[in-house]
Amino acid sequence: MPHRIGIVAGDGIGPEVVGEGLRALGAAGVVIERVDLDLGAERYLRTGDVLPDDAVKAIRDCDAVLLGAVGDPRVPPGVLERGLLLRLRFDLDLYVNLRPVKLIEGIDTPLAGKGPADIDMLVVRENTEGLYTGAGGAHLVGTAGEVATQESINTRRGAERVIRYAFEQAGRRRRKVTMVHKTNVLTYAGALWTRAFEAVAADHPDIETDYVHVDAACLYFVTQPERFDVVVTENLFGDILTDLGAAIAGGMGVAASGNIDPERRGPSIFEPVHGSAPDIANQGRANPLACILSVALMLDHLGEAEAAGRIEAAVASAVRDGGVKGRSTRELGDAVVRLIAG
Repeated sequence: MPHRIGIVAGDGIGPEVVGEGLRALGAAGVVIERVDLDLGAERYLRTGDVLPDDAVKAIRDCDAVLLGAVGDPRVPPGVLERGLLLRLRFDLDLYVNLRPVKLIEGIDTPLAGKGPADIDMLVVRENTEGLYTGAGGAHLVGTAGEVATQESINTRRGAERVIRYAFEQAGRRRRKVTMVHKTNVLTYAGALWTRAFEAVAADHPDIETDYVHVDAACLYFVTQPERFDVVVTENLFGDILTDLGAAIAGGMGVAASGNIDPERRGPSIFEPVHGSAPDIANQGRANPLACILSVALMLDHLGEAEAAGRIEAAVASAVRDGGVKGRSTRELGDAVVRLIAG
């Protein structure tokens, strides 16, 4: 049966990179039923709607969604991010944000003396709790006495299920999980996460465990990236760490991600980490590799491991053979498609 894939081409460079991602998908021989979803800045500017009910229904009927990028300077900050991206994460209970941090041979890292063997980790970020739930409020806004509160919501169920997913991923890799938090200051949330981590670790005695404070993790990402295999952390810390991870692995142009429900009760959403970059839209300058690698993540999630592996291998070969700099969006896409097709 074909996989029913929702397509949100989005804004700026989104349609360009999604186009190359879909070409790679086709070259891998995976049959899909394409569902185009009119969402993003243009939809909002045209209708005032961010995520109407009919779009939610269409998304729920999909097996997965490929999202290019959303964002436009004509739309106030936060409108699309909260109304589209965060709402879908919460409504679909996409509790895992999965971000590979893997340096591809042929791509430069800013870390002196480090290479692909040193930078190869998987960051598993809790995606539906923490400070991003929107709990809090404001008082006396716009005055000298203004007060704002933002509450971090953490549940044992939420922490334990994402930690369990991290251990499962470690079993497919080098069998080590590092929890990142700030337990010496965030004593209540940190203690909850620690108890959940220890409980799951007890079920996986064959997997090595480690703990690192988030500030130390930022340091070690730069000085000792090789110490990490699978990293599991809460929402805000994961958001910050994964951008740092993208930087050491060559930049946002090669950073893939998935917003995942491991139980597959509904569709998961896969997207390149970069933004819509409206300043280079329609110029053929966008790097499509992050989107192509997001397609590989999507296929792996859908049980198409062989096709996912072929796409990843083709990206690695395309970069190794010709690099990234100086190649247009289409040229990079062509190189990957040729290599997938063999």
